[in-house]
Amino acid sequence: VQLQASGGGLVQAGGSLTLSCAASGRTFSSYHMGWFRQAPGKDRGFVAAITWSGGNTFYAESVKGRFSISGDNAKNMVYLQMNSLKPEDTAVYYCAAGRYLKISIYYLGSYDHWGQGTLVTVSS
Repeated sequence: VQLQASGGGLVQAGGSLTLSCAASGRTFSSYHMGWFRQAPGKDRGFVAAITWSGGNTFYAESVKGRFSISGDNAKNMVYLQMNSLKPEDTAVYYCAAGRYLKISIYYLGSYDHWGQGTLVTVSS
C-alpha cells in the first residue's frame, strides 16, 4: 500500500489550500482514510477522516466548519479542502489508511499505512 500526499505550501491566514492523497496498492473500498497533522514539537494529531463505504466524515473540533474531507473511490483519491486557514494550522499533514478500527476513527493507531507528509505553512 502506498499513499502519496501533495498540495501543501505557504498561504496567508484566511486563505485556502487543498491537499490530495493518492492511494495505490490495493482496493480501499473497506478502508477508512484520514488526515493527521504534526506541528513542530507536538504530537501527531487527528484532523479529519472519511469511510470509503458510507462516505461518513469526521473532524477534529479545531477544524470543523473550515476543513472538508472528500474521496473519489474510482480514482482512489482523498482530498482535504482547508479554508479560513490560521497560523495554528501550520504543520506537516499526513494522509493515512486503515482497515480495522482500534478504539475509534480518531485514534492514530487505527491507521496502518501512512503517506510521507506535506508541509502547510500559514503566515499571519
